[in-house]
Amino acid sequence: MATLYETWLNRIDSYYEERYYEPVVEALCQYHGGSVDGRDGKGKIFNAGYEVFIFAFFLGLYYGERTQLNGPKRKFRMEMYTWGRKSTETGRKDFTLIQKYIFAALIAKSDIDLLAVDKGELSLDDACDILMTTLNEYANTGFQQILPPGKEEIDSKLFENTGLLEMIRNYSGR
Repeated sequence: MATLYETWLNRIDSYYEERYYEPVVEALCQYHGGSVDGRDGKGKIFNAGYEVFIFAFFLGLYYGERTQLNGPKRKFRMEMYTWGRKSTETGRKDFTLIQKYIFAALIAKSDIDLLAVDKGELSLDDACDILMTTLNEYANTGFQQILPPGKEEIDSKLFENTGLLEMIRNYSGR
């Protein structure tokens, strides 16, 4: 029988608002590709799209707010267990630890009854739905911090050497 963590890792319902695709996801990452050379050559910060999603999640988590997704949505069509190292790519990092940190944060920040899951009163799929809602809402807050309402492009400071770190630091003391 699968665990809650294993079931969650196999989910592919990581969503973000469509309006963030071009000005954030495409601007920051080599979307639909994970080659390190390609990312650097194109001046991108992230490789795959899920990397900017992970950053947005942690940014939203540090900001301390969940924001419901409104309007059209886009989906990252990769199971979370595939995030990170790929057997065909060299130089990629294993995202196992990041996946565990995300899962722990989701358990801590979601209104989920783990005893009900353990007793079978709440199915693993229903529990994962709760976790995925939390994940997507924190990521949505992060996307809003990267591209605040009314702005059409992200701040160029994000592309500086410590731009990503500074953005997280700005919210870590909230």
